Amino acid sequence: MQIDIPQGVDPILYVWGDLVPGIGPAASAFSLAVYEYTTLGLREFEAARLRVAQINGCLFCLDWRTERDGEKVEEGFLDAVTQWRTTDAFDERTRLAAEYAERYALDHHGLDDEFWARIKAHYSQAQIVELSMCIGSWLAFGRLNHVLGLDTACILPSAHRP
Repeated sequence: MQIDIPQGVDPILYVWGDLVPGIGPAASAFSLAVYEYTTLGLREFEAARLRVAQINGCLFCLDWRTERDGEKVEEGFLDAVTQWRTTDAFDERTRLAAEYAERYALDHHGLDDEFWARIKAHYSQAQIVELSMCIGSWLAFGRLNHVLGLDTACILPSAHRP
């Protein structure tokens, strides 16, 4: 871990709250909003989230599976995300979500008219903005947690709510 954590203190709560009380709770609220208020389908949501997790190398994010109404993506979904270009496990929306996540994280300047035409054929403008905000959240906070070494001690912040 790159940040010194006092003995007996939860690393996530300390870094995201105590060290930066003006920023951390707001960042945490944004991170949680992505999960609580998304209108995206579970498979496309998870395809984008896991592709960002693969790029970031966030251990917690790679292990985590979002659950909705008692459902999670199937075993092997992470492998399908790795093979998003060729897998037969994805419909076009899911494939586009994984592609967008990868290009957003690695080559946002390369998002060309051809890509935008394809994504607009499958997603509304509101869904594109929502997916963009989700990817931005995962990219920023997953990378922050990995870079600081917090991803080995990470628990989703909602678990700490009173």
